[in-house]
Amino acid sequence: MNGINAKNLKTDVLLKNKFMKKEKNNIAYIDGANLHGGISGFGWTLDYARFRVWLSEKYGVKNAYIFIGLIPKYKDLYTYLQECGFTLVFKEVIYDSNGKAKGNCDADLVLQATQNIYENKFDKAIIVSSDGDYAGLVKFLKDRGKLKVILSPHTKDLCSILLKRTNAPIAYLNDQKLILQTRKEKAPDADETV
Repeated sequence: MNGINAKNLKTDVLLKNKFMKKEKNNIAYIDGANLHGGISGFGWTLDYARFRVWLSEKYGVKNAYIFIGLIPKYKDLYTYLQECGFTLVFKEVIYDSNGKAKGNCDADLVLQATQNIYENKFDKAIIVSSDGDYAGLVKFLKDRGKLKVILSPHTKDLCSILLKRTNAPIAYLNDQKLILQTRKEKAPDADETV
């Protein structure tokens, strides 16, 4: 009887392995300012909680880093992003002569991705930006078979030609507006229905 149970158990395990998707160990590297600026230009608001789930379900993202300037008045935003499942990597900001904050996180994003490659921390990378400064990183990831996709928060026309010239796959977040936008919840009975 033990032989029959062991045989059935082995068959069950083989079937599960055959039909279950292999979990992915992918990482998203997100240029926070580029993401916010791009989506704002479309006139809709990104639901970061939905975005985090979508990254996980669509691209197998286990870890999602957002590289962002540290401005104390946005501490509630930072807490919200962490609650959504993002890992925040802060950059000290400087202010220009007009008082506009600049957190230039490009080098930090590239360094983190490169470090993670050498430590073999992921299967594939997802880069969320339209910035041509990442073209070198994209080529580096592609050459090593480590790039999944670039997610551009800008339109095709505003996505850097330098990224396009890498011939990497590029998807445009505005195409996912119905999934990713913040939804206004209707109040109960607002339209006099039960």
